[in-house]
Amino acid sequence: MKDWGTWRNRVIVDGKGFYLVDSEGRTYLDGIASMWCNVWGHGQNEVTDAMKKQIEKVAHSTLFGLANEPSTLLAEKLVELAKGMRRVFYSDNGSTAIEASMKMAIQYWKNKGKSQKQQFVALKGGYHGDTIGCMSIGYIDRFFEAYSPLLSKARVHRAPTPLLYKSGGRDENRVVDSCLERTEQILKRYHDKIAALVMESGAQIAGGVVIYPDGYQKRISELCKKYDVLLIIDEIATGFGRLGNMVEYLAQKSNPDIVCLGKALTGGYFPLAATLATERIFDAFLAEYHENKQFYHGHTFTGHPIGCAAALANLELYKKENLMRRIAANHEYIRSRLKEFENNPIVADIRHKGMLAGIELALNGKPIEVLRDRTRLNYFVMTKSLDMGVFLRPLGNIMLMIPPLAIGREELQKIIDVQLKLLGKIQTKLGKTNRVQR
Repeated sequence: MKDWGTWRNRVIVDGKGFYLVDSEGRTYLDGIASMWCNVWGHGQNEVTDAMKKQIEKVAHSTLFGLANEPSTLLAEKLVELAKGMRRVFYSDNGSTAIEASMKMAIQYWKNKGKSQKQQFVALKGGYHGDTIGCMSIGYIDRFFEAYSPLLSKARVHRAPTPLLYKSGGRDENRVVDSCLERTEQILKRYHDKIAALVMESGAQIAGGVVIYPDGYQKRISELCKKYDVLLIIDEIATGFGRLGNMVEYLAQKSNPDIVCLGKALTGGYFPLAATLATERIFDAFLAEYHENKQFYHGHTFTGHPIGCAAALANLELYKKENLMRRIAANHEYIRSRLKEFENNPIVADIRHKGMLAGIELALNGKPIEVLRDRTRLNYFVMTKSLDMGVFLRPLGNIMLMIPPLAIGREELQKIIDVQLKLLGKIQTKLGKTNRVQR
């Protein structure tokens, strides 16, 4: 925070297409999709038009004892899209969607007469948000160690993540089998106490761009069914085309009990998230009032009409623009351009799927975090990319590629070109380098 205060301030005052404009008229290509959520860029379109129309009708109407039209229509769209899910619970961001899912899981088992099932399984390196429950399951020591007194880490079992990089030369099948064996050991031993296994869908992003090998998530789903443990899928950052599929868990052939959606749900124009559940989960909460089985969760802006109107227009625009086809084409373009990074001596690993790529930088097996002049790598990438007219934000020693989902080819080319230039500048800052061992 002290370092941030010393940087040249850039205050964004406008947006044009996929570019942000600051108070001095400088433009920056939004290379991080406004923290991974932007779909269509910035400015007026069908989504913003829908938001304006909704404001003219009613800006906000609670779901406490009432319903509102946009939230009802959106719920219908979401259960149609998310096969297997039948019920929708709204919140305002990804963290609260996850918190709701955890409470649902715990109370589901209590309502079913199994109140001893109060624990969770989560993947190492997983990230699910910054609220208390989310930090407990998606615990990353560097981020959350200061808040340990608040967390319930003892209630969370950590299962291994199938990261092929640094796997000791083992092939993909052996890595996956090993992870699944250890996960099954946890489920087999503690299943009578475990309420749910929580995992990101298709990939971990904040945890280092870990792309799941084929079949891994499906087999996790099968293990949860085998040991009568609920499966909570976090598709907040990986859904709506980020990994090349509109609904990632369907592409993974997994069968969750609860699914969390957010980020691109509204195109990035409004804070809205949703926790979807199967009819089986919902039915466990149906009872007479005196039985006290109702779901005690909600907040002021649940099912916000403007956010739901934005989401409805956003989903319609996906169809109108045939966005998934464009994403598929850009996936192939990114894949072809990533070959230009492969032979660089400081590139240790490249992980890519859809509109997500992580380029891991290391030298002699050690992550590159600080350059020769003591400049931190992530600071260097952020500041130098801004000087070149692109806003990039790496994950430590991982250069991250996560552009707006509807980005044009020319803008995507610029992001990749700038990343290549940055790689050359980093090499210069490091001095003499030797080729890393992959």
